[in-house]
Amino acid sequence: MVFKRLLGSLGVGGPTVDTVLDPGAARPGGTLSGRVHLVGGTAGHDVEHVALELVARVETEHGGRGEGEHADGEGGEGVVVFDRHTLGGPFRLAAGEETSIPFAVTLPWETPATELYGQPLGIVLGVRTELAVAGARDRGDLDPLAVAPLPAQEAVLEALGGLGFGFRSADLEYGRIGGTGQRLPFHQEIELTPPPRYAHQVSEIELTFLAVPGALEVVLEADKRDGASPDGHGGHDAVSRFTVPHEGPAGPRDWAALVDGWIQELVEHRASYGSHAVYGHEAGVGTAVMAGAAGVAVGMVAAEAVDEVGDFFEGDSEDGED
Repeated sequence: MVFKRLLGSLGVGGPTVDTVLDPGAARPGGTLSGRVHLVGGTAGHDVEHVALELVARVETEHGGRGEGEHADGEGGEGVVVFDRHTLGGPFRLAAGEETSIPFAVTLPWETPATELYGQPLGIVLGVRTELAVAGARDRGDLDPLAVAPLPAQEAVLEALGGLGFGFRSADLEYGRIGGTGQRLPFHQEIELTPPPRYAHQVSEIELTFLAVPGALEVVLEADKRDGASPDGHGGHDAVSRFTVPHEGPAGPRDWAALVDGWIQELVEHRASYGSHAVYGHEAGVGTAVMAGAAGVAVGMVAAEAVDEVGDFFEGDSEDGED
């Protein structure tokens, strides 16, 4: 999908910008590439810079306002800029001139996945193009960004699917998880329904991936059936953190057994908040079972996600920026 829009802040006859991303989903820590096409207006303009911003639709609980975020009231949804790259400038764009700027930028390692096996998860990310001309800035071109999981993330999800966990929903939560190395101002939460084996102990499992160049931190949170904390006063869920290499000879051989051990520790020892476990076995990703185990649930959100992407982009373009 490509959006082409007259740069409104420059008036009728101003230049136009059209950003085209290369086909296929990007991956966290990988390269996002494409081209920015510019066409001069009825008069020449001095372009100060062309920049790309990565934006996300993020859930906010208390109406907090971060950089680039639009959120009001006691909670809701906001737009957060989580990365920015200047592609070129300054240069002169003559009347009617056509030029193209290729780009290849690296995505942050914590960039959330928007799809699993090609099916949308309901996460909305975008690439917004900014053109600054003569002191005026117009963020007039906005394209949806598709991000696929890392191999280790897929392996964890496959293992959970093989254990009987089902996909419920996924969203982006504003704020940081304490005790982790999280860098972005938000984190992804994937909510999973437990299999019968654990259904009497937890109502759902929340999964967060925090990747760095050398490893993947997996944060698991169990929502308890009774809502009580270990001291009996309630208000806290059990949280455990685990670390695995991305892939290669240091990765685990048996992902199913590894992840099952994580879940057992989380459920059976939920009083031990913030426990750590580092594993260093050879990686051996098994058959992709997450799609089969949770395919019905993922399919249900797929059509809704497409509509949400369009609404998000349309609203952002109309509302303007601070």
